[in-house]
Amino acid sequence: MHKIQIKFRNWVLLFATLCVVSAGFLLTSCEGEEEEDTKVVLYSFGPMPIARGAELKFIGANLDKVTAVVLPNDITITAFTKKESGLLTLTVPQEAMPGYVVLKTPDGNITTKTPIGYSEPISIAGFTPATVKAGDELTITGDYLNLVGEVILTDRVTVAMDDFTSHSRTEIKLIVPAEAQTGKIAVSNAEEEPIIVYSATDLTVTLPAFTSVTPNPVKAGTNLTIAGTNLDLVLSVGLGGGKVIDAADFVSHSATEIVLQVPDDTKDGKVVMLPASGVEVTTADDLVMVIPAVSVTPVTLKNGQDITVTGTNLDLIDHVIFGGNKQGTIKDGGTATEILVTVPNDAVDGVVTFVTKADKEVTGPNLTMIVPAFSSFSPTSARANTNIILAGTDLDLVTRVIFTGDIEGTIGARTATSLTVTVPVGAKTGKITIVTMNGTEVVSAIDFTLLANLPTFGSYSEFRGEPGKILTINGTNLLLVKELIFPGNVPATAYGVKTDTRIEVYVPMDVTRGYGTIRLITYEGEEGIFPEIFFGATDPIVDPSLMINNFEVGADGHDLSWDNWSGAVELGNDPAIAISGNYMHGVLSALNGWTWIWGCNHDQMPKPSVTKADHYLKMDVNITRPFAAGTGSFVMKLAGTDIDIGHLGIENPDGSWSTPGWITITFDLATYSALPDVIPSSGDWGMTLWTGVDMDLTGLYVDNIRFEHK
Repeated sequence: MHKIQIKFRNWVLLFATLCVVSAGFLLTSCEGEEEEDTKVVLYSFGPMPIARGAELKFIGANLDKVTAVVLPNDITITAFTKKESGLLTLTVPQEAMPGYVVLKTPDGNITTKTPIGYSEPISIAGFTPATVKAGDELTITGDYLNLVGEVILTDRVTVAMDDFTSHSRTEIKLIVPAEAQTGKIAVSNAEEEPIIVYSATDLTVTLPAFTSVTPNPVKAGTNLTIAGTNLDLVLSVGLGGGKVIDAADFVSHSATEIVLQVPDDTKDGKVVMLPASGVEVTTADDLVMVIPAVSVTPVTLKNGQDITVTGTNLDLIDHVIFGGNKQGTIKDGGTATEILVTVPNDAVDGVVTFVTKADKEVTGPNLTMIVPAFSSFSPTSARANTNIILAGTDLDLVTRVIFTGDIEGTIGARTATSLTVTVPVGAKTGKITIVTMNGTEVVSAIDFTLLANLPTFGSYSEFRGEPGKILTINGTNLLLVKELIFPGNVPATAYGVKTDTRIEVYVPMDVTRGYGTIRLITYEGEEGIFPEIFFGATDPIVDPSLMINNFEVGADGHDLSWDNWSGAVELGNDPAIAISGNYMHGVLSALNGWTWIWGCNHDQMPKPSVTKADHYLKMDVNITRPFAAGTGSFVMKLAGTDIDIGHLGIENPDGSWSTPGWITITFDLATYSALPDVIPSSGDWGMTLWTGVDMDLTGLYVDNIRFEHK
């Protein structure tokens, strides 16, 4: 109890002390307030930012003592809209600028702690005139236009402030650029994040307009007159066929008329005027090009003969097409009313068509090409390498004479009624066919009889003639054969068995590779031909160090493990197919387009460097499924340089390409100008293929891609 009383007395003493101190403070504060009652005090001003012409308010104490307010720059205001102790208001003049505000009082100047700022809403009240032409002066009215840095016209055509002809707060004047188009106009303060204000209505920009286009139809090469309004705005005129005539090339040019020369190859189409604004002004109707009127004589004639064409506007004709889509030759010296045209040697019966430079076609009459008449030949029987004479009419049109066996004779002396031809070696008894310039064929009414004492061919025992190996010829009366001549005019020098039914002959090493025939000479001096057979095989690998890719597994990386870039091939090793070891085999059954066959650009597969002048490129190829004629084309990539190897140099008699087993194909590198003189070992290597039709690659086998010294 005693302790509690002590604590209570202590709290009473503390409270009394605080009361005394507080009373002292309160008195001091009251004395200060008394002093402040007579001084001008500014608490705040605003609103901020404020529009010029709006009311600016000052809030404080004793503001009724303020004698003047000074706005930047040095604008002194003494007329207030309200002046009270706690509130002072005034109207902000239009010429006021941003900055600090000063209140003048009997106690001295009071300067605001923050500058005054203004809201300056750029606005467009209107523009005149409402319709303008490029080069006219345009006046834009509004407010705060003095803040505008550029005017933007449709379509994104800007006029910078420096190019204004007049510029104030309420008005901008400028010259309308040639590129301006009809549409809204806008003003911008041209800041990095600009304020852009658009007009409420469109500004109409005058365009050139057509009144007439004459003449129509018009003849190419003559003048065209365009009448209209505001044509001085036109920079170019477009005609059919993509023809564009610039104003600098007009014959004459004014605000109401343009005269221009129509290009020779102009086509039917709209006339288009293009001003600087890029807005095209187009005619409603097409401008039509004049076409020639033609008459042709004769209508039955020989190839190589001239036709005479008469009519009008013939000078417009660019070329003449005869039957078979063959183009004739227009002779020099023609006029607008007459030309001479030579009928192509290969033209056939059909309509003759005249095509102008504007690609307009005029159809002429149907022309009939004269065909030779083949009445007889004598003698009707003869030996090879002797002459016979064909009789008839128009034989001067004959370009080829074909004997049975599809063997062509050699044409000698000729007239329109007589033709001498040498009976070719290999000809057989049967009809004779004459072929004209245009490919028309006429067959003899009777057979020609070949007088010959030749052996009869039966078959070849081998499917190809491999150089250095025996080729066996089977037949009858083979003992008549004295000599055999292989392709390349290479005579056989070595034989095996030789009987009346069988000849074994060694194929010469330098025989021409590919399909060819063997010419035979009998002991009586007669000549004949054994049927076509393929000559060739695989060549030995002379220098293994020049191997590019043999597809063998090993440290050199030739095995396609890295090099099968497109998945078009696989590694094969079937002993029944392989030359030796591995080979590359196609796997795509319907390739169409472009693909890698194989590719390599890594050091793990070393490639040799050679001089192109001294080396061949060789590869072993086996194509078991023929590729159709005209399909596909291969390209070899040697150290980054492409060389076209096409159909691999292979072609069957029917134009397809396949091989009778493995053969070596050879390319002379010196014939490829794109290759550098020294082919480096670095870069991209490989083979690509392009085809526009489906190709079955599953019959393609390749091995031993290599260089070889010549």
